[in-house]
Amino acid sequence: MVFIKSTCHSEIPLSAGGCALLIKPFNINSMSFQWKNESSNNPKSCRHLLAKGIGMAAAAAARNASLELIIVVVLVVVLVGSCSCASSSAPSTTTTTHNASESDRQALLCLRSHLSDPSGALDSWRIESLAFCDWRGVTCSSSSRHASGAARVATLELESLSLAGQIPPCIARLSFLTKLHMADNHINGRIPPEIGRLTQLRSLNLSMNSITGVIPDTISWCTQLEFIELWNNSIGGEIPSNLSECSHLQEIVLSDNKLNGTIPPGIGSLPNLKHLFLPDNNLEGSIPGSLGSSTSLSTVELAQNSLTSTIPPTLANCSSLTHLGLATNKLTGKIPSALFNSSSRLTFLDLSNNEFFGPIPSSSPMSSSLEYVILANNRISGEIPAAMGNMSSLSSLLLAQNDLQGSIPESLTRIKYLQELDLSYNNLKGRVPASLYMISSLTYLGLGVNQLVGRIPANIGHTLPNIQTLIMEGNHFHGPLPASLINASSLETLELRDNAFTGVVPSLWALQNLTQLDLGANLFEAVDWSSLSLEMNSTRLEAVYLDQNMLNGTLPTSIGNLPRSLQMLFLSENKVGGTIPAEIGNLTNLTVLHLAQNSISGEIPHTLGNLGNLYVLGLLHNQLSGEIPESFGSMQNLGELYLQENNLSGTIPSSLGNCNKLVILNLSHNAFHGSIPPELLSISSLSKGLDLSYNELTGSIPYEIGNLINLESLNLSNNQLTGQIPHALGECLHLEYLQLCDNFLNGSIPESLMSLRGINEIDLSQNNLSGEIPSFLQTMSSLQLLNLSFNVLEGIVPADGVFSNASKVFLQGNRRLCTVSLSPMLQLPLCSSPPSKRNKKSKIILIVLVPIGCVATVLMLCVVAAILFKKRKKHELGKETDQPCKELNKFTYAEIAKATNEFSSDNLVGSGAFGVVYKGIFKFGTHPVAIKVFKLDQIGASNNFLAECEVLRNTRHRNLMQVISLCSTFDPMGNEFKALILEFMANGSLENWLHPEVHKLGQKRPLSLGSRILIAMDIAAALDYLHNWCMPPFVHCDLKPSNVLLDEDMTAHVSDFGLTKFICNHSSASLSSLSSIAGPRGSVGYIAPEYGMGSQISTAGDIYSYGVILLEMLTGKHPTDAMFKDGMNLHRLVENAHPHNLLEILENSIIPCYTVNQGDHDPDDENGAIIQSCVRRLVNLGLNCSEESPKDRPVIQDVYAEIIKIKETFSALCS
Repeated sequence: MVFIKSTCHSEIPLSAGGCALLIKPFNINSMSFQWKNESSNNPKSCRHLLAKGIGMAAAAAARNASLELIIVVVLVVVLVGSCSCASSSAPSTTTTTHNASESDRQALLCLRSHLSDPSGALDSWRIESLAFCDWRGVTCSSSSRHASGAARVATLELESLSLAGQIPPCIARLSFLTKLHMADNHINGRIPPEIGRLTQLRSLNLSMNSITGVIPDTISWCTQLEFIELWNNSIGGEIPSNLSECSHLQEIVLSDNKLNGTIPPGIGSLPNLKHLFLPDNNLEGSIPGSLGSSTSLSTVELAQNSLTSTIPPTLANCSSLTHLGLATNKLTGKIPSALFNSSSRLTFLDLSNNEFFGPIPSSSPMSSSLEYVILANNRISGEIPAAMGNMSSLSSLLLAQNDLQGSIPESLTRIKYLQELDLSYNNLKGRVPASLYMISSLTYLGLGVNQLVGRIPANIGHTLPNIQTLIMEGNHFHGPLPASLINASSLETLELRDNAFTGVVPSLWALQNLTQLDLGANLFEAVDWSSLSLEMNSTRLEAVYLDQNMLNGTLPTSIGNLPRSLQMLFLSENKVGGTIPAEIGNLTNLTVLHLAQNSISGEIPHTLGNLGNLYVLGLLHNQLSGEIPESFGSMQNLGELYLQENNLSGTIPSSLGNCNKLVILNLSHNAFHGSIPPELLSISSLSKGLDLSYNELTGSIPYEIGNLINLESLNLSNNQLTGQIPHALGECLHLEYLQLCDNFLNGSIPESLMSLRGINEIDLSQNNLSGEIPSFLQTMSSLQLLNLSFNVLEGIVPADGVFSNASKVFLQGNRRLCTVSLSPMLQLPLCSSPPSKRNKKSKIILIVLVPIGCVATVLMLCVVAAILFKKRKKHELGKETDQPCKELNKFTYAEIAKATNEFSSDNLVGSGAFGVVYKGIFKFGTHPVAIKVFKLDQIGASNNFLAECEVLRNTRHRNLMQVISLCSTFDPMGNEFKALILEFMANGSLENWLHPEVHKLGQKRPLSLGSRILIAMDIAAALDYLHNWCMPPFVHCDLKPSNVLLDEDMTAHVSDFGLTKFICNHSSASLSSLSSIAGPRGSVGYIAPEYGMGSQISTAGDIYSYGVILLEMLTGKHPTDAMFKDGMNLHRLVENAHPHNLLEILENSIIPCYTVNQGDHDPDDENGAIIQSCVRRLVNLGLNCSEESPKDRPVIQDVYAEIIKIKETFSALCS
């Protein structure tokens, strides 16, 4: 079948004049016909086609090809009609010219009909206008005029005209179009495939629109294309592989789209390609090596994709390349040294936010052409090459967030034109070269979060005249802050947080360009407020952080003269006294004001109500008194209000209900009285928390509580609230924490609470609630803590859900509760059956007979009392005397004695301050057990036993020692006897493995690095469970290697809970109130230093002990070793050696692992680098955990997360 395609409008007949026939190739019995781009407007062409057709017909007839003959004859007839039509309708070139021009004009009008033009930019495109070459954005090229003289559209430039709509297929009728630019509009829809028919197109720019769909494959038909720019759209799909057929392409810009798939390798074969921009897409796979084979390619920008693998060597060696941007991908491997060679023409290199490792390449000589080197946020290690100082053209050197070590090379100061230097977040040590502060061209200097020491030069404000950003936070800098900084007039950001700067803060707010000043967490004692004598409206200051210092004195009234541009002011955690100046209300642009944890007294000034933009107000933990000002209701943007832990009184103002953007409100620990204003409970935005606990509030809980449908935490505990729990509380569907304890609430637990499907904790303890425990509580799968203790609840306790885990339920103090099955953990009696009629009659008889029997019994008892008294001890032998013993199966003294071979020394496996441990086997068992017998003659041993019972009955974890049974009785001599039967740990204690020579255990195989990591992870898992998952949480208080036992699989189990403390009032998340079952003690070398100064027990103490154990496992040195004297301890020993001299202090069995990539080994061995990284991270973790100050130690969940990451990294070596 012949396929004939016309470029005419579909409504024009094929035989009509002015149609250009496009007859595609076809084949019938090896006969091929092709007419292409022959115009029927030209009678000569028609005659040529006719003659050609007749000739083919004759040839077909000669071959007796009847089918071919018929087809050709039909075709000739069509051509005759077309030609005759053309002859009659186009007798002159004038008509031909008109038709060609009219075709372009109609195409433009078609385009106009598909676009909306709100700004009237295309008003000249009128249907009655014939001069389309004069329309806006249209250019007709004289070079496109043929012999016919027709004017044809050559370029369309319609950028930035606010046009909307879609590009229609009729755009393809502009067959002489060379440039189509419609960038920066609101074009949507797809790119029509018909665009491929624009075979003269050289430049296509549709950037900054909303185009969707894919790049059509037909784009490859535009073989003259030189520039294609489609950036900043929403184009998806893959980059067409046949784009390589556009051999004239010089620039491909497809950035900021949704392209996926891989980069077509054929792009690298484009002979004229200079610039390739593909960033901000979803491209995957590796970078094609073919890109490096191009001799014209100058720019390759592939940032922010998901590219993997390494940088192809061919690309690194590409001689024409000047710009290489590969940031924010998943690239790995070592950085090719060719990128830094002197032969390289690169001026821009960005490899940031990838996974490159190894050292920075150092070649001699280094590249002199590189201007920008950005390697931030990788895993680059080693030292900064001194040779980088020879990179004379360098303007920006950004190496932040790596693992660089050593000191800052002084050679960097030779780079004369260096403007940006960022070395933040590394492990750099030592002093900053003095000459670095004298690079006058510097505008950005980032040295934050390293281990740098020293002082800032006094003249820094003069030697760095162009400095705009100075970041030195998180180091060990000390001394005063130079007043010369006031002369750094270009300074915009100054961040010196978390150092040891002292003295007075200079009047830096005088700097006209300063926007952010962060001096928090230092040792500043005062602030120079003198320059605030006059208002400073000309500055740009937005944020001031002076929190966590030693600032004393009072806040001056001139603080109200701080710049009106100020948005955030942090003065919390200082020693500021006095009152809050009323003038602070002048800072009307403030969004955050934090004055918490000071000694500020007096009343809250009503002028704070002027801060209409304020979102966070933190005045907690001060000595404020008086009432909350009514003006607070004027702060319409207030989102977070913290007034807890003050001496505020009066009633809670109803005007707070006007703060309709409040997210969290905390008024706890004050002396507010009166009822809860209903207006407060009408703030539907309250979502994070409402805490009114520890006040003197009275009345009932308002029904309006149901308005808080987004609230996550509600705490009304420790007040004097009465009445019933409102049913409307069930409308708070997002509630996770509900605390109503310590009030006078009565009635039953409302059934409406069943709607709280995401509830995590419910504490209704210490009220007067009655009735039965609702059964729906056992269906709440998210419920982790339920405290109903000390109420007057009655009936059967549900058995499923949260009630199946006694560590999550507290029911004590409800005497009428019972269970259907005996549960020692709940300490509740079994429910009795309802009494029968026969039982009732028996009770009547008993009422009469019991008094008579009692008289006789009393007389008899008087006679035998003495005899019974003498024999009481003997009769009590074998009976348990302590409540915890009733919770587990009993063992008699005789059974324990037999199991231990009469406590033979051969069975002795350990001894401690309060007891000895034997190995034993009971007659009914096949596996050995550990039997801990307490030394009750030691003071505190009995409490030690009770403490272990309390912990062991409330905990169950794979890394905690599990109790099998216990016994509390008397031995045959009448002496009290207490013992715990525990799991037997076949591999003894960690202490024995770390120090076998001390315990005379002979030569044990040393623990491998992998075993040490796993043991450290097991201990962390146990602590995480004790601190975060137990109810109530526990603090071990005596963590040490001898209390870490190893089973036959070398899994670690934490044991010996005799000194453990539990944290009270956990529902209010307070770690300050502790209940001690045994005295606060520990073991020398492992006990936290703050305990020696009388500080309260806290989870931070366990973290300290864990850190010491971790360092002991890595060094093999005991913390009480004789070498530790004159202020030296294990922490300082490791700290002094870290990171460069670790080999000097590591335990002998670890050293071969740590040095695996040294000596005769392959220097590029990646495994060695991973092992060293794991050891360094373990050392860092040990040092952080054993910091002297509790606030500097991490919490256990972060410790556990880090040790898991280390374990996963190390395990990858074995996979």
